[in-house]
Amino acid sequence: MVLVLASQSPRRAEILRQAGIPFTVRSAEVDETPIDGEAPEDYVRRLAEWKALAVEASPDETVLGADTTVVIDGEMLAKPADSADARRMIALLAGRCHQVLTGICLRRGGRRVCDCAATKVWFAAMTEAEIDAYAASGEPLDKAGAYAIQGLASKYVERIDGSYFNVMGLPVALVYRYLTSP
Repeated sequence: MVLVLASQSPRRAEILRQAGIPFTVRSAEVDETPIDGEAPEDYVRRLAEWKALAVEASPDETVLGADTTVVIDGEMLAKPADSADARRMIALLAGRCHQVLTGICLRRGGRRVCDCAATKVWFAAMTEAEIDAYAASGEPLDKAGAYAIQGLASKYVERIDGSYFNVMGLPVALVYRYLTSP
C-alpha cells in the first residue's frame, strides 16, 4: 500500500511516522471557507474530502485528506489570524470544555471513505498572565483552536475524552482501521 498524505501539516506527518505507517506528502490548496449553516462535523469531513480529491494519485495509491477544527459554544475555531486572535481563543477555552473534530477522507481510485473523530478536551482555568504568555509564545499561530496539546499548552489540559492524536490533528487509530479494512 502506498499512502499519500494530502497535507503539509508537520503534526500529521509526525503521527504517521510514529505509528510506523509509511507515506509520502503531496498536497494542494483548497478553499477552507465554511458554508453558511454548515455543521462543524460536515465542515471537517468536506474539507478532508476536498483535500483528498485535490491531489493527483495513481490507482495503487491511497490518498489521505484531513482537517481539524475546535468547537466551543457552537463556534468553530480554526487557526488564529494573529496573536490577538490567538489570545481571544485561549481565553475562550480557559477553564472550560471544548470539542476537537477531525475529518478524514481516504481515497483510492474511485472509492473513498470519509469519517469524523471527536474528542472532548477540558482546559484548566488560566490567569490573564498565563493567557498572554501562551498567546505571545508563537505556538498557537498555526494550530486550530490556537493551542498544541503536545506543546506548551499541555500544562493546561486537565483531561480528555477521546483520541489524544485527534487533538494533535490526526485520529491515527481510525485512519489505520480504514487502511487495513478490506
